[in-house]
Amino acid sequence: MQYDKGNHDAMAEAGRRQARKLDLVNGKVDMSHGAGGRAMADLVDMLFRQAFDNPMLNRGDDQASFDVDAGRMVMTTDSFVISPLFFPGGDIGSLAVHGTVNDLAMGGAVPLYLTAGFILEEGFRLADLARIVDSMAAAAREAGVAIVTGDTKVVERGKGDGVFINTAGVGRVPAGLALGGDCARPGDKVIVSGTIGDHGVAIMSLRKGLRFATELCSDSASLNHLVAAMVAENGPALRLMRDPTRGGLAATLNEIAHQSGVGVRLEEASLPVREEVKGACELLGLDPLNVANEGKLIAIVAPEAADAMVAAMRSAPCGEDAAIVGEVIEDELRLVRMSTAIGGERVVDWLHGEQLPRIC
Repeated sequence: MQYDKGNHDAMAEAGRRQARKLDLVNGKVDMSHGAGGRAMADLVDMLFRQAFDNPMLNRGDDQASFDVDAGRMVMTTDSFVISPLFFPGGDIGSLAVHGTVNDLAMGGAVPLYLTAGFILEEGFRLADLARIVDSMAAAAREAGVAIVTGDTKVVERGKGDGVFINTAGVGRVPAGLALGGDCARPGDKVIVSGTIGDHGVAIMSLRKGLRFATELCSDSASLNHLVAAMVAENGPALRLMRDPTRGGLAATLNEIAHQSGVGVRLEEASLPVREEVKGACELLGLDPLNVANEGKLIAIVAPEAADAMVAAMRSAPCGEDAAIVGEVIEDELRLVRMSTAIGGERVVDWLHGEQLPRIC
């Protein structure tokens, strides 16, 4: 019988690959998974490529190549180091997609493609990594974006914290839409898309072991579908949008005031805050205005279009609790002020330190 060396080698390689199949139940990350050799290729093939499956990623190149329509493109990058990695309402994987998509959407862009870089710690459970990757893939599908290229590195045990994720994203801005932090004008209305403080309080409550009558969940979500509804309603009426993540509503509005050279006046009675969040903030000595959000946006809108914009937002995903909470005013000091529920007024300053580290 003639010996077919090519067929024998192919069978041997198939056998070796089967033997190396990842144990996603009991297996752990080791240094070989980041060394650039066969173990790393198997990790990419059997976990990341299967979860993020798309033609550009499957080419296996060091970059993704794609055509673009005429128009303006936007790009963003972010890194995610949240602790704990899993929390009510999400995990570091879904958060990485949501945060990156939202940064693009706040510029009015339609998100197109994402990258994903993983820094893994030696000894991290493959079952947990698979759970994170699957969550990330599901979030990308829901947002309608593709993860088209990525990178994996492994650091020694004790040199990381399980997993860190770095992302980049690109999107396309529709013609005629130009948003910017310097576009707010006196008289414009301030709109929030929903209840504030949910994400930060959910994380803090989990760390502190607090229990409430109902579970506090993160609001982590992709907002691009909500933004699309807002642009369709009246894109020209939008001055700017921001997602109030670290530093919360207070920091974001102060940034806008300084960029645009204006002041902002909020109405405390109009701010949507869950009772559970209010209660947790009282226990922890926090102000909901300073607490991080991961699935909410702030929109500065021309006054004549504000009511219609809120109605459109309430009919869209993630906008059911949208409300007008204040207005832009003339103020050489560029302060954010709030009319309180008891008839007074206070300045809403941004924090000088960090209220809650490792929040995203």
